[in-house]
Amino acid sequence: MKKIGFLSFGHWTPSPQSQARSAADVLLQSIDLAMEAERLGMDGAYFRVHHFAQQLASPFPLLAAVGAKTRKIEIGTAVIDMRYENPHYMVEDAGAADVIAGGRLQLGISRGSPEQVIDGWRYFGYSPNKGEDDAEMGRRHAEEFLELLRGEGFAKPNPRPMFPNPPGLLRLEPYSAGLRDRIWWGSASNATAVWAAKLGMNLQSSTLKFDETGEPLHIQQAAQIRAFRAAWKEAGHKRAPRTSVSRSIFPLLDDRDRRYFGQGSREEEDKIGFLDENTRAIFGRSYAAEPEILIEQLRKDEAIAEADTLLLTIPNQLGVAYNAHVMEAILTSIAPSLGWH
Repeated sequence: MKKIGFLSFGHWTPSPQSQARSAADVLLQSIDLAMEAERLGMDGAYFRVHHFAQQLASPFPLLAAVGAKTRKIEIGTAVIDMRYENPHYMVEDAGAADVIAGGRLQLGISRGSPEQVIDGWRYFGYSPNKGEDDAEMGRRHAEEFLELLRGEGFAKPNPRPMFPNPPGLLRLEPYSAGLRDRIWWGSASNATAVWAAKLGMNLQSSTLKFDETGEPLHIQQAAQIRAFRAAWKEAGHKRAPRTSVSRSIFPLLDDRDRRYFGQGSREEEDKIGFLDENTRAIFGRSYAAEPEILIEQLRKDEAIAEADTLLLTIPNQLGVAYNAHVMEAILTSIAPSLGWH
């Protein structure tokens, strides 16, 4: 059995061809899509975070709204860029959203990816410490966030407070028990996967990874997951870890599917590119075919087999109804044959 969720990048554009033409469209449709996913029996609703772009950017109002409108589905991110985050404020926002959702948040965080502007985190008031680069700053923010989530008191109370305080040092509120165990690290390398395991974070691996061996993405990701699990075991954590991979998968069932994805527009091979002058990356292929062909193709994906959770990247600009159709097609025509659901 495998948990299956959707991952929306939350794009909007004023184009007449888009069903999401404004930020309001994307936010409200994201709530509707999560409700549809829960109705269909999906396990998770996940959202990407990008700053300075016409995409979803501030996750916690959306996560809280989805939490209030749903009852069972996991609600998460993939990922929040920690270079832009104040760990203290984030603990309060995450705690509030998790309380509203009844303990269903699954927060994916990371050092982030190349953004729309140069050093965008500087505009948010953050800069690396001396001798530190922005990736290290992001990991430092993450470690502080994790420590604060433990709920230990650290702030000295005012001796003459406006309202009575509990005894001892104070923690941030609202505290949500268990949220610390539901933090995931979006890792693009084997080294950061091992680092995340040591800190007790779950692992998210997307459709992009540093090309460390020259092998296909799914083989590199499977090895990354195995390295993560080995490091987790060595660290001696008592709970079982979770791992996810992201994929673009489109069963071709009707004329709409073939019009959108059946004309050779989806890439059938991994691609190689460069995130910067020195970082070679591998970008995963998309899957689009009739169900019987997809089933055979997906059987060969070693990373999907290794992971316990699969996040389906969706074309959110095609609207709620079409994306619900895609999810239902995967749940009914693909997942049973592969033993996913």
